[in-house]
Amino acid sequence: MIQDIYPDRMDIAFRACTAGEEDFLMRFDPEGRAAVRISEGEIQFPTGREFSAPEAVYLFSVSGKRYFLCPGEEGACPAGYEFLALRELRDLIGKGKELFAAFTGYHLWKWYRENRFCGRCGGKTGLHGTERALACGACGNVIYPRINPAVIVGVIRGESLLITRYRNGYAHNALVAGFAEIGETLEETVAREVMEETGVKVRNIRYYKSQPWGMAQDLLAGFFCEAEGDGEIRMDAGELKYAEWVPRSEIVPQPNDLSLTNEMMKQFKSGAIT
Repeated sequence: MIQDIYPDRMDIAFRACTAGEEDFLMRFDPEGRAAVRISEGEIQFPTGREFSAPEAVYLFSVSGKRYFLCPGEEGACPAGYEFLALRELRDLIGKGKELFAAFTGYHLWKWYRENRFCGRCGGKTGLHGTERALACGACGNVIYPRINPAVIVGVIRGESLLITRYRNGYAHNALVAGFAEIGETLEETVAREVMEETGVKVRNIRYYKSQPWGMAQDLLAGFFCEAEGDGEIRMDAGELKYAEWVPRSEIVPQPNDLSLTNEMMKQFKSGAIT
């Protein structure tokens, strides 16, 4: 999955520090495209040696290499680099620590961008200084990074898995997925989303694994469960264009190994999940 970058490791802990010549600088344009270049199949970010960014904000480190965010979206792309969307990077590269860094940097860029003003009083926000937060200079309101909890659900009926395809957006095979609502447990989200999208009741809901997905500011939690009764599908055509019970041997995984969804489909297909 995208976060599987061993032996490298991301350290997301907050640090109050300034960017140096050896540090990587992330710049995003108004469409959320990152300034990068592709060299020998790898993503490269500009460094502090290549252009000055005195107000750059520390984001995280990967195996000791520090990454900073350049504030604002009006600056030109550094010489030798180009703006590429995360989906383009995903399709071009497919894996690696720099792709994970791009996804995580985008997540934080979007949060900083969308919280320039206080939701309580409308005052201008600024960096907190001692933690990963923004603070309103007028009323003192403190705003923390936004993370959306969502579920990915592998629904099993015998030797088949409930495979879906979205009505819009991603074109490859997927599983039932959806966001947790206020007041719900994740297990309740699983049951509700499967019922809303496919009309199937489920039982024996069990946790599998989680994944950060910075492209959508999500924290995904994967679950497997079993269909109750005959598992008749009543698909929500507004959400999905395909929902069918697919035998293990006929499951077609997604074209890369980045997503929790893909890993869950492959685990069931191989017989590791029953």
